[in-house]
Amino acid sequence: MKISGPGLRLLPPIAAVMLIAMGMTVASCKEENPIATADVDASHTPTMLTRNVETLISDSGVVRYRIKTPVWYVYDEAKDPYWSFPEGLNLDKFDNFFRREAEVRADSATYFKDRQLWRLDGNVDISNVMNEKFLTQQLFWDQRQRKLYSDSFIHIETTDKVLEGYGFDSNEQLTRYSIRRVAGIFPANSFKRKDSIQ
Repeated sequence: MKISGPGLRLLPPIAAVMLIAMGMTVASCKEENPIATADVDASHTPTMLTRNVETLISDSGVVRYRIKTPVWYVYDEAKDPYWSFPEGLNLDKFDNFFRREAEVRADSATYFKDRQLWRLDGNVDISNVMNEKFLTQQLFWDQRQRKLYSDSFIHIETTDKVLEGYGFDSNEQLTRYSIRRVAGIFPANSFKRKDSIQ
């Protein structure tokens, strides 16, 4: 049995016209709402931003550090992953018994995760368990080698003297340290503490 008639002969052209119209509608939607794409520089785009942070950091199940900072940026996708603390950092370092070994204050800080290296910048103020104070403009803390060092001017206040110089090396606890180029040694009782380092 053969079915024929004028309605069936018009079906293919009508379907073609409808498909073309639908395609134009889809195309016009795409043109009206394009999807923007951009190249993102991972070294300048944080993967995380946290505000008003106070956190404890442990190593092998033992709390080692307490960090307080107004802003903490994490750049995990950068070639050399790092954390940035552009508005300042307060860090306390603890021993195995949760006793504070050192206090660190800086105007800004950067921590390079893979290298386990801190760079502290601005007014860097550190004190150790013996209440000795270390003031400088830039300090590096290499956690792998367990040492602190600086090429900047350093001002150290102990119980009986004040030491100043350029370049500094120390163990992590700031109990054994040396100044590379000593600029002055003064009795503590004749020295008035500076408010800022020049």
